[in-house]
Amino acid sequence: MYRIEGSMLISRGGKPKWQKFRKEVLATKPEEALEEVYSVLGGTHKLKRKNIKVHSVREVSPEESESPEVAGLLSLQGFIK
Repeated sequence: MYRIEGSMLISRGGKPKWQKFRKEVLATKPEEALEEVYSVLGGTHKLKRKNIKVHSVREVSPEESESPEVAGLLSLQGFIK
C-alpha cells in the first residue's frame, strides 16, 4: 500500500487554485500507485497530468492507513463464492 501526497490545480469560478491531496492506494510498485492516482484524479476532477504535482510517494503499512476502505480490504481473510 502506498500513500501519495501532492497538489492539484482546481478551477472554481474561473480562478485556478492549487489544492493539496493525499491518496492511499493498493499497488505492488510505486509506479502502479502513481498511475492509479493519476487515473482517479483525472477521472473524478477531469484533470490533466500536468495539473497534478506529486510531492511524495511512500509505502505505508496497513496499521498506518488513514483510509477505511483500504484498511478494510487489507483485513479480508478470503472471498466467498
